Amino acid sequence: MLTEARVPLPRHLTASLVVLMLALNLSGCGVGYVLQAARGQWQVVHKRRPIDQVIADPATTAPVRSQLQIAREARDFASRELGLPDNSSYRTYAALGRDYVVWNVVAAPEFSINPLRWCFPVAGCVAYRGYFHEAAARKYAAKLAARGNDVLVAGVEAYSTLGRFSDPILDTMLGDDELDLAGTIFHELAHQLIYVKGDSDFNEAFAMTVEQEGVARWLAAHARTAELAGYTARRAAQDQIVSRLAAGRDQLAALYAQVLPAPQMRERKQALIGELVASIHAFEKASGLRSGYDTWIDQGLNNAHLASVATYFDCVPAFQLILTEHNGDLTLFYARVRELARGPASVRQALCRQASPAGASTAPAGN
Repeated sequence: MLTEARVPLPRHLTASLVVLMLALNLSGCGVGYVLQAARGQWQVVHKRRPIDQVIADPATTAPVRSQLQIAREARDFASRELGLPDNSSYRTYAALGRDYVVWNVVAAPEFSINPLRWCFPVAGCVAYRGYFHEAAARKYAAKLAARGNDVLVAGVEAYSTLGRFSDPILDTMLGDDELDLAGTIFHELAHQLIYVKGDSDFNEAFAMTVEQEGVARWLAAHARTAELAGYTARRAAQDQIVSRLAAGRDQLAALYAQVLPAPQMRERKQALIGELVASIHAFEKASGLRSGYDTWIDQGLNNAHLASVATYFDCVPAFQLILTEHNGDLTLFYARVRELARGPASVRQALCRQASPAGASTAPAGN
């Protein structure tokens, strides 16, 4: 029985962090930031062990062994059935001994729904900045907040180096249930398949679509009909929440477009956020489900939270439509997505706006 829609926190960091150091392009990054990224990536690489070796090790606990067996099966399924890269990524395991591999900082101006963006040599401009130490992430977030921005610090279970390194399965990924673990593998490999430098919304929504389709096919291939029905219901509940968040974001965008004194703008902003929270609570009560946004609401929902949801979900309906138009043929789907990836950003943005839950407009904000 469905009990909770999955929290769509930004679990995936697509920036190839260590490549920042190798590229020796420090403009806008800062040497300290690049060094922490290089050290963090080195730690991940240094701890890798082949999954088969870890499974065979008598010292490996039964829960870890079981989850790694699932990860191995999902990794093979990803290339065999989903057409995702067949390489050495996610065929090794690294135990980091902490809750998250990276902590993402997301920020947006006090009166804007558009996230700040940071630009890097390989990944291009992205709507989040990752740190391998929580304290460093919170310190940077505090600096952004002191400048008047809304901020969010979120733990990340996995990230992709876009194929530049053989990314391992991490112990931070093993806290998930089977479907989240498999979905994370599908999501990260999708980034290796197609990635548009500087277009976070397009990249994340494409990977999210591949993740959702992959999990559905994984369940269908194993004839787990009841679980597939539950997963479909879970996604439908998630869509309901995302639609409410998108509508609230559009209302805030309309407010921010007005010329009002700052105190009045803040008052109206909080009133609209209060209405959005009430809408989410009403959905929870009517459906008997938890949205999964309790932590964000308790922290005080803000522009950064809403921006992160937009990055991951606003363009998903557009990708789902493309997949449907090609009768679920992933080869044709990927070919069409590659065409969009090679084309002008304006075409991708228009496609996402037309299909997004509330037609939200997203334009980059400066950092």
